[in-house]
Amino acid sequence: MAEATSAPAQPELKRAIGPKLLLFFVVGDILGTGIYALTGNVAGKVGGALWLPFLIAFLVAFLTAFSYLELVGKYPRAAGAALYANRAFKVQFLTFMVAFAVMSSGITSASSAALAFGRAYLQALVDEFLSDAFTVSATLVAVLFIAGLAVVNFRGVSESVKANVVLTCIELSGLVIVIAIGVYAVVSGDGDAGRLTQVDPAPGQSALVAVTSATALAFFAMVGFEDSVNMAEECRDPVRIFPRAVLWGMGIAALVYVLVAVTSSLLIPADELAGAGSSALLRVVQVGAPGFPLWVFSLIGLFAVINSALINMLMASRLVYGMSRERIIPKVFGAVHPFRRTPWTAIVFTSGVAIVLVSTTDIAKLGGTTALLLLVVFTIVNVAVLVLRKDPVGHRHFRAPTWVPVLGALTCAYLASPLSGRPAEDYVIALYLLGAGLVLWLINRVAHGKVEFDAEKLAK
Repeated sequence: MAEATSAPAQPELKRAIGPKLLLFFVVGDILGTGIYALTGNVAGKVGGALWLPFLIAFLVAFLTAFSYLELVGKYPRAAGAALYANRAFKVQFLTFMVAFAVMSSGITSASSAALAFGRAYLQALVDEFLSDAFTVSATLVAVLFIAGLAVVNFRGVSESVKANVVLTCIELSGLVIVIAIGVYAVVSGDGDAGRLTQVDPAPGQSALVAVTSATALAFFAMVGFEDSVNMAEECRDPVRIFPRAVLWGMGIAALVYVLVAVTSSLLIPADELAGAGSSALLRVVQVGAPGFPLWVFSLIGLFAVINSALINMLMASRLVYGMSRERIIPKVFGAVHPFRRTPWTAIVFTSGVAIVLVSTTDIAKLGGTTALLLLVVFTIVNVAVLVLRKDPVGHRHFRAPTWVPVLGALTCAYLASPLSGRPAEDYVIALYLLGAGLVLWLINRVAHGKVEFDAEKLAK
C-alpha cells in the first residue's frame, strides 16, 4: 500500500479545446485526405454519378454521429468507442479490439495522407519548380512526414489544434477553388451534365453494387467526427459543446464534398478521373481553369493532407493513452510527459506503426481499410447506444431518437460486409492489423491477467 502511495501521479491532459477549436477540428478532420486523394478511385468504381456515393456516405455517417453524441455526452472520456463498448458489453477482449480497430483506422488514414503528400501534391510542386525528370521517393517522404507529425503531436495539443485551424482554412480554400471553377465552367457553357446520372458498373457487377462499393470507399472521406470524441478530456465543457460542433462540422463538410464531386464529374469523364488517381483534383483544376497556377493548388493539397494526418495521429495516440489508463493495454503506453503534458509513449508507438504502413501499402488500399475498420466499429457503437439506455447518468446530455442507431447499425454493417462489393484486400490488411492487436492483448493478459473494469470510475 505504501508503494502505491509513493508512486508519482500522472498529470492530467490539458483542456485547451473550446467550441470553435472543436468545430475546426471536426471540419479539418473530414475535409482532408479523402476528397483530395480518393476522388479518382471513387469515380473509377461508380462512374459519372460521383456525387452519389459521397452523399450516401454522409447520410450513413450522420446516423452514427447521433449515437456518438449521445455517448460522449454520457461518458466524456478520451477512450471513445472502446469505452462505449466496454460499458455496454463488459467483454475485455471486445473492448480492446474496438480500441485497436479505431487506433488502426486513424493510423491507416494518416498513412494514406502521408502517401498522398509524397506521390501527388509534392511531386506536382517538384515538376513545376525543378524538373519533370526528377522524381521524389514517395515512401521516404511519407516516413519523414510521419516523423514530423510526431514532433508536432509531442509538442502539445494546444499547438496542434491551433495549427489545425490554419490548415483547415487552407484546405477549405482549395475545395472552394474547385467549386468556383465548376460554377465558372457551367456559366460558360462547359461541362457535361449528363455524366452526373451515369453509373458505370464493372463487368459482371450490378449498378447497386457499383454504388455501394463506391460508397464503402467514399465513407473514408466522411469520417472524422469520431476522432473528436477521443479528444473529450482536452475539451472545455465537452457535454455542452460536442453536439453543435459535430453536427455543424459534418454538414459543412458534406455540402463541400458533394459540390466538389459534382464539379469533378461535370468537367472530366469518370475514366479520366480514375486514371488520375490521387491527383484527380489537380486534373480538375488543370482542365477547368487552364490559366490557374497549378502549383498553388498543389501547395494547398499538401496542407490538406498534413492536416488530415495530424488530426488522425492526435486521435490515435490519445486513444492508446486512454486504453492504457484503463489497463486494457500495458501501462507504459499511458505515460504523460511531465513538461509537455502529452502522451509521449503512445505517440511513439502509433507513429512507428504508421511508418511501417507507408513503407509497405498502397494508398487506395489504406483508404478502403480505414473505412472498413470504422464501419465495423460504428456498427458496434450503434448497438452500444441502445444497450446503454439502461445505464442512466446524473447529468443532462444529448439523446438520439431510437430509430437512428438502429438504422445506423444496419447500414454500417452492410457497407462493411462483402455484399457491398468491398475488395478482399481491405479485409486482408485489416486482419493483419487486428492480428497485431491480438498479440498485444495476449502480452497484456499474460503480464497482468484479467482486468476488472470499474464501471463507476469510467462513468465519471
